[in-house]
Amino acid sequence: MSALLEVRNLTKEFPVGADFLGRPLAQLRAVDDISFALEPGETLGFVGESGCGKTTVGRLILRLLAPTSGTILFEGQDITNLTEPEMRPRRRDIQVVFQDPYSSLNPRLMVRDIVGEPLKNFGHSRDQIDQRVAELMRIVGLPPEYMSRYPHAFSGGQRQRIGIARALAVSPKLVVCDEAVSALDVSIQAQILNLLADIQAQFGLTLLFISHNLGVVRHVSHRIAVMYLGRLVELASEDALFEHPLHPYTAALIAAVPEPDPATRGKLAVLPGEIPSPLNPPPGCPFNTRCPKVEARCRAELPEFREVEAGRWVRCHFPG
Repeated sequence: MSALLEVRNLTKEFPVGADFLGRPLAQLRAVDDISFALEPGETLGFVGESGCGKTTVGRLILRLLAPTSGTILFEGQDITNLTEPEMRPRRRDIQVVFQDPYSSLNPRLMVRDIVGEPLKNFGHSRDQIDQRVAELMRIVGLPPEYMSRYPHAFSGGQRQRIGIARALAVSPKLVVCDEAVSALDVSIQAQILNLLADIQAQFGLTLLFISHNLGVVRHVSHRIAVMYLGRLVELASEDALFEHPLHPYTAALIAAVPEPDPATRGKLAVLPGEIPSPLNPPPGCPFNTRCPKVEARCRAELPEFREVEAGRWVRCHFPG
């Protein structure tokens, strides 16, 4: 099976500050040499601390940002440097569910117009739009008669369902979920995660699920990619990652997931120190300032992101 999405050596730098001539004082490397592939019908979870670059990866794939270097292939087509007119036909194939269900919906539009806007952009008639929006409302678990309401009439969970309906409107092949449940209560998070799983099974969608919460990512992902300071440090199936994490950062994230059973839970693990500034990353392995297994080699040499077994990738000198 050929990959639906393939990312090769993707890098994104942002200029920081400016001198009196307008030249940047520094470059912040938010995404640093990222490579991965996404198969049709798969959910790949992207997880890491705030500021690690995972949302930037999503925006690069959506072409909301232009990469500094690297290649993005969608169904074998290089979309890395497409102009906006050239990218427009691909917009229906790659959609997004945003983090904030409140600010992502236009408060001045009825749900009919919010969900139907992508259809309008691709030339559908009013009758076609109304029929499709009613169908989408049923798919996401909302009565079609809610089409005539405005966003302020809905709860956060209902608004995110509307956002999902909008993303599904033009029958995309890939949906990027950018912290899609982080603004919701825990019970509502579970409902939305189950909805996404049901929709994926029904329509064969491919999902890139971005979150800082490893427990949430585990619930929906077939494979999980762990990011630290702009780089991938581990990529594995969900089962393999949780059964035997190979990178110390992955192990620390798993140890920090709250355990619901009071008979088995203990004190949550806490990583020492703060994540280094991406403007001034440490030499060698970027995790060496916080790693409990650090050795001299870690401080001097950047580990290669390598495949240690079939489908199992890690960036560590001493994995396991």
